[in-house]
Amino acid sequence: MPNLEPDKNAAFYVVLNAGSGHSETELRCSTIRDVLGEAGRTCHLEIVEDAADLADTARRMAQQAKDNDGVLVAAGGDGTINTVAHQAVLQGCVFGVLPQGTFNYFGRTHGIPEDLAEAVRSLLTSTVQPVQVGMLNDRIFLVNASVGLYPTLLEAREHDKQQYGRSRVVAILSALKTALGRHRALRIALETEGHTRKLRTPTLFVGNNRLQMEQVGMEPLKSALEDGELAAIAPRRVGKLGMLGLLLRGALGRLGEAENVIAFSFKRLTVKHARLSPRRTVKVATDGEVTRMKMPLEFRVLEGRLALLKPPHAQADSRDAA
Repeated sequence: MPNLEPDKNAAFYVVLNAGSGHSETELRCSTIRDVLGEAGRTCHLEIVEDAADLADTARRMAQQAKDNDGVLVAAGGDGTINTVAHQAVLQGCVFGVLPQGTFNYFGRTHGIPEDLAEAVRSLLTSTVQPVQVGMLNDRIFLVNASVGLYPTLLEAREHDKQQYGRSRVVAILSALKTALGRHRALRIALETEGHTRKLRTPTLFVGNNRLQMEQVGMEPLKSALEDGELAAIAPRRVGKLGMLGLLLRGALGRLGEAENVIAFSFKRLTVKHARLSPRRTVKVATDGEVTRMKMPLEFRVLEGRLALLKPPHAQADSRDAA
């Protein structure tokens, strides 16, 4: 990656996903503008009211950031960060994050504060570090990508959040309800490094986030991510009690001890339907955003392609861990 360290007076081009309501959005906007204004920095802020407009807004702001040697910034949850980061990768501009989601895996992994004012201040002292991204066909993912039960779980979680409120408790209870319900297993063939493996599984989960792997107890896969690979997890088909056991192990950080889980790391993985499967498209999720893609699916890693602004303490922690 070329040296993309921004000028100390570079302008910030902020894409903010409104999401949570008018009053909260106004508070977030004033916080961002006030902190940057006090530091004498220019801020161009675009509020996205409709999620359908997010990609176009991110594309336009990324072009402006590139043309003016500025910094593109995403303010929102991991899905918003994904969409804006995609444009940062395409345009080759410096990227900053203001985490405002439920879990904030990406921001937490890179030491970015969850408090908005602190996160904005950290932009002023951060330096650029190259970060790897995952690719699923033509879409990037920063945290994870999946096929099968997990995308269904995410859709149910979003529905329950709208009905009961956005909290981690609601998210966890919704996940339990969906995972223990009825669902059809995937029949897929995995091809990597010249080897093919047929598999019947409720879901294939591919991770690109050290914190998430650590939380569920997949330490070897966490190490693989640090070595420039992606992490794949696929539970074997089990009954409801078996699925509940896997969920509990994951919640307790002991999933790596489960016998009914296939786990491996890779740089490139092709996923095909089993020979007799009639489906040509499949539901997939990338950083919490659900869509449909044509088969086959190709997962691959792109090392150091995102020029991320990281706080100094996060860089020191990364060196200590290495």
